Parts: sequence; C-alpha cells; structure tokens
Amino acid sequence: MEKKNITQLLKGLEFELVQGNLQQEVPDIQLDSRKLTDNSLFIAIKGNALDAHRFIPKAIELGAKTILLEDIPESLVDGVTYIKLNNTGQAAGLVAANFYDNPSDKIKVVAITGTNGKTTVVTLLQNLFIKLGYNTGALTTIENKINDEVIPTKLTTPDPVTLQYLLAEMVKKNCSFCFMEASSHAIVQGRLHGIQLTGAIFSNISHDHLDYHGTMKEYINAKKRLFDTLPKSAFALVNIDDKRGLVMLQNCNAKHYSFALHTMANFKGKLIDNTFEGIQMEVNGHEAWFQLIGSFNAYNVLTAFATASCLGEDEISTLQALSELKPARGRFEQLVSPKNIRGIIDYAHTPDALENVLETIKDIKEDGERIITVVGCGGDRDKSKRPIMAKTAAMLSEEVILTSDNPRTEDPDEILDEMQEGISPTQARRTQVIVDRREAILKAVEMAEPRDIILIAGKGHETYQEVNGIREHFDDKEELYKAFQQ
Repeated sequence: MEKKNITQLLKGLEFELVQGNLQQEVPDIQLDSRKLTDNSLFIAIKGNALDAHRFIPKAIELGAKTILLEDIPESLVDGVTYIKLNNTGQAAGLVAANFYDNPSDKIKVVAITGTNGKTTVVTLLQNLFIKLGYNTGALTTIENKINDEVIPTKLTTPDPVTLQYLLAEMVKKNCSFCFMEASSHAIVQGRLHGIQLTGAIFSNISHDHLDYHGTMKEYINAKKRLFDTLPKSAFALVNIDDKRGLVMLQNCNAKHYSFALHTMANFKGKLIDNTFEGIQMEVNGHEAWFQLIGSFNAYNVLTAFATASCLGEDEISTLQALSELKPARGRFEQLVSPKNIRGIIDYAHTPDALENVLETIKDIKEDGERIITVVGCGGDRDKSKRPIMAKTAAMLSEEVILTSDNPRTEDPDEILDEMQEGISPTQARRTQVIVDRREAILKAVEMAEPRDIILIAGKGHETYQEVNGIREHFDDKEELYKAFQQ
C-alpha cells in the first residue's frame, strides 16, 4: 500500500486546516490513543460515554503528528497538523477507506441488520459461499473471519478504522465477498461510512437497545438508515413477514427484493417439519433438509438462500450447500446428558428471541417433557425488557431459574428484582432466583428428569461473565457439560 498524505486521506470531506502541512505523509491512523506510533494520525471522536478530545495531548506525546478533531484546543503544538471537521465520528470511515485504498470497491460487501438472526445469517452466508468455491470474509458478533482465519472481536460491528483494515485484508487474500452484521449503534455512529455496499438485508425488529435509541421509532429509523443510503446498483432484501420490512424499502434506491414464510414474496419458504435434528422446508418450490432447528432458523435459511440468489448463485447448488451447514456457535447448540436430559444453549437475550426459542422447543417436545429455563438480563443495558424476559420465560416453561448475565457495573440482585416484576404470584411458585450463574445451571440439571429440556439463554457463544468491569472466563456450554457429568 502506497503512503498517503493528508490531502489524499481527506478526499471527499469538507474540512478546515487549523495548522500544519496537508502534504505530510501518514503511516497509520488510530482512534485509540494508546496504539499511536511516530507520525500517526489520531481521530478524536466524541462518543456517548467518552470524548477522545481529552486524549489529544497524550496522542501528541506518543508521536501523533496529525489530529482530526471537532474542537480546537486552546494551545497548539508546533509541528503538529490540526484538521477541524464537523463530525469526526462520521468522517472516520471515509478517512480509513481512503487510507486503505477503498477496499469495498474491490469486494462485494453485504450487510444484514435486524434484532435477531444477524450472526446466524452471516455465518451461514460465509460458510455457504466457501462451499460454493469463493474466498469469503465475515464480520459477526462472535468473531471476524477471513476464510478459516479467526480474528477475535468485541463489537457487533467493528470501529470504522478496523472495519476498513479488515476489508483491505480480505482484498489481499482474494476474497470475493464479505458478509457483515450492521448493528443499529454502528449505523447511527457512521461506522459503515466509506463502504460501498453490494446489498443490505433486513431480518426483523423487536424490543432491544432502547437504552441507546430511546424509543422503538428511533430504533427502527436507525435500521432504515442502512437502506436509505444504498446506491441504485445494490439490492435491498427484506423480510415482509415483519411489517417493518416494507418500511425499510421506503425511499430506498436499490433493487427491492422480499422473503417470507407467511406472505407472498420474491423468495418464499414453508416449514414442513421441525425436530431436534433439523428442519425440512420448501424453498421456492424445492424441498430440502437443513441441520438448523426451529421456525426462526427457517427464516435464517431462507435469508441465506435469497441473498445467494440476489448475488447470482444457482438455486439448487445453494440449497445443496446450505443443507450441509451447521448452526453458529451458541445458537440452539445442544448437549444430551447420560441421563437423557437435553440441554440447549442459545444467545436469546431479547424477549422476542427468547420467545422464538421457547416456542420452538414447545413445538418439538413431546407430552410429559418439561422445559426448565435459566435466564438473566445484562447490566448497563435496556432495563425495560427485564420483566418482559422473565414473564416470557415463565409463560413458556414449566420451571424458571432467574440468574446473572453480565451484570457489568450494576448490582445483580437489583437486576433480578426488576426481572421478578414480570412474574405473577402463580408463576412465582415455579420460579427460583439464584444469583450465581454456575449454581443456577447446576440446579437446573439437578431438577431435571430424563427427557426434560433445559434452556440456558442469554450468553450463547460468550465465554465470559462481566462483573464490575472485570471479565472472568465463563462458558455456559462448559458449565452445562460439567453439570451433566455429575
């Protein structure tokens, strides 16, 4: 990659040179002042919790020679170039795209947004397109991948600089496609700016992230922004069984496509059979068996099929490859104990996702088999869904254990108190509260009888428990396996 000067990096942006030299070459760009090296460019972003302008002196001390900012400091340091922008957060993606030679011009990038199903769909799509013979990248909540190479992640959608770097790495490794999750936070914060999308997918919307967006209307509008900015050359693929699917297409310039299980659509699916081993579906008139489980996964399979079709892939080849794929880690992942107790680990951390998983279990299970649900709610997140989560678990399970799920900086007892507000006096008789998640899982196994089903919801793929800002190793699957062996 050729070295870039500041003028080249600011191509397409309106800016004000406060002090310095626009021809100065930049070896790298950073949002994190701790990662700066000599002559770096530092972008000071005003976040919700933190304003990076406070780190400008430290950035300069560490070697930064170019600062992109919104607020000009009282004193300027000689030899440092200061560039003023109206919104550094929105500009960061464009600057990074220019730095990495606009990688999305050289790879087809498809983004999926929605409350539930994003990780499963992206994982399915990456694995599908690898089976179809392509080098393919994926950006998910669980991990970022370039073919089989795993790059750990902490965000659903990476920061804009990391995002452009990952796309550039995919281009280097001859990837034809990148499939990525687009969270509502990332869309609002402009992390996708600088990416030329080939397509965007809408899965569904239900109650989530209202701690950030405030209202459902703002949450929906955040998702819609992804479609509002699509070019005419792109495709927009939406689930029209969700009434907001058509909302996403309003004022969208891209080619419009729809998928559904219960409505007439461009891509139509029908769930024929649903078991703990998989689902049988009819997809655009073709019958096929898939290793994923549940009606919610019928949507995920249909989404992957429809996306592949929008990208020009053959329907039969796509269905054959999809039938060979397994679920994403922590999504309806199953263990069966020596005593024939079935355990299911799922990331369901919203009321709608929890209801989907429990309804699926109820549809499959036989008479006499009980559902025991272990569930919690994360701290420092939307409090309004806590009683709803508990109510959903109690309505659809025979036994419920409320427990901790990443309390973060909140008191776990207070979170559980708020969850219990959704439990009726009748339901309270079959609801237990066990703060320690390990003990809660062990208790669920002790309570279970042969052929009962234990759902451990909320953490899925996560391998940590965060308490007071400290993450300690904790894996629901590991804990369930150990409990099964006792």
